[in-house]
Amino acid sequence: MKYSINIPNFGDFADVHKIIALARAAEEAGWDALFIWDHMVHDKALRRGVPFADPWIALTAVALSTQRLRFGPLLTPVARRRPEQLARQVATLDGLSGGRVIFAAGLGAPIEDEFGSFGDHADAKELAGRLDEGLELITRYWSGRRIDHAGRHYQVHDVELLPATVQQPRPPVWIGGYWPTKAPMRRAARWDGAVPLFRSARHGVAPDPGEVRDLVTFLAAERQSMVGFEVVVGGTTPADPDRAAEIITPLAEVGATWWDERMPQTGGDFQRFEPVVRRVEQGPPRV
Repeated sequence: MKYSINIPNFGDFADVHKIIALARAAEEAGWDALFIWDHMVHDKALRRGVPFADPWIALTAVALSTQRLRFGPLLTPVARRRPEQLARQVATLDGLSGGRVIFAAGLGAPIEDEFGSFGDHADAKELAGRLDEGLELITRYWSGRRIDHAGRHYQVHDVELLPATVQQPRPPVWIGGYWPTKAPMRRAARWDGAVPLFRSARHGVAPDPGEVRDLVTFLAAERQSMVGFEVVVGGTTPADPDRAAEIITPLAEVGATWWDERMPQTGGDFQRFEPVVRRVEQGPPRV
């Protein structure tokens, strides 16, 4: 198992200085990665008046302030960005950090707030099409090879984007979505990792091992091999290693490969620096 910290890009973490401090604390305490949300407004009814940071500027700060820690967005809605711009941002960060970027992508939600608020499509099927086509383009751009592309959503004529990413054939691509909905996990099976949320265990709550086992079985059938494929689950663990092991060991036994430490959204602590950094400084659980 590897262990990551997960924070929003709003609340206290709209201050990039706090993200830098958290990243340094995470690296010193032995965590493997830090992931930052990529939201514009999140849920407008809940977040009105709350400040937000640009996640890509924040990730640049993380790259510059750490040496070992892996990092990335968790997750970025590809359909909200131009693939060529997103590909270049990731490639630049990958070079800046010496190959430490993990790229997690998904549809992006809530759709009405995150897309409809800005006059963009708020149809899930349309956004899914842009996500799939955009991912294909982004990974081709990362190769540094010259490409042409004629798709439903994007057109590219005789373009190469250099430099290529440090990580080849590409930085890891993880895909998020809700389980047991199969479409996003079928998409994940085509890439390098799955970051599921569970309708029975929302953000910050550890999922049931039986549901994780069912998901891993589904992914294995889609892929034929799980070698090198990551299954990322998360929730909140106590600092006490024995109690943390009681939560994580059953998940590892059914195929989870990453534990993503994340506080529940039902309280406000998940967006506050002090409670998050206290947990970070206590170090990751170990199984």
